[in-house]
Amino acid sequence: MRKWSLALPVLAAVCAASAQPDAGAVAVANLREDLRGLSQRLDDLSLRVDQLEADSRARLEKPKGGAADYATLAQLNEAIAGLNRSLQAAIASAQEETLRQAGLQNQKFARAGTPAEAAVPAAAAPAGAFSTDFPKEGINYTVQKGDTLALIAKKTGAKLSDLINANKLADPSRIRVGQTLFVPGGK
Repeated sequence: MRKWSLALPVLAAVCAASAQPDAGAVAVANLREDLRGLSQRLDDLSLRVDQLEADSRARLEKPKGGAADYATLAQLNEAIAGLNRSLQAAIASAQEETLRQAGLQNQKFARAGTPAEAAVPAAAAPAGAFSTDFPKEGINYTVQKGDTLALIAKKTGAKLSDLINANKLADPSRIRVGQTLFVPGGK
């Protein structure tokens, strides 16, 4: 066993000497490894540049005015206001036409002398012919279920004609629950 113990360090030294490559071969191997790393990094950078170019092309090809796809709050408000104006004008026009038609019907019944005259109170005025001769002071009254203009006038001590004129009611029979009426001289 002793023989082997003396030979062991010598064997290790010989193996170490034969296993060591020369310095030139190590330097070449290191350079090759560095070159392989740089080549891989260059490929990664090239791929990234291609991606950036594709992104920029896609942005340029996108329709101009991406912000035009979105409306500002001011634009929306203006559009809504325009719609409201149009709607109010259409409603006013429809009301005028309805009142005109009702006036024509009343005139037709008046000429014919039919019993329809009894159905339309004498205080009802054709469109645009409401009197302004009524008390300017009074109260507001909310129409309740079962109310008629005559009943409201009686409850509040007002004149039926004043109620019709103050509220410009072309058809006094068409009041609705929840409607607020001005009652001239009402108590």
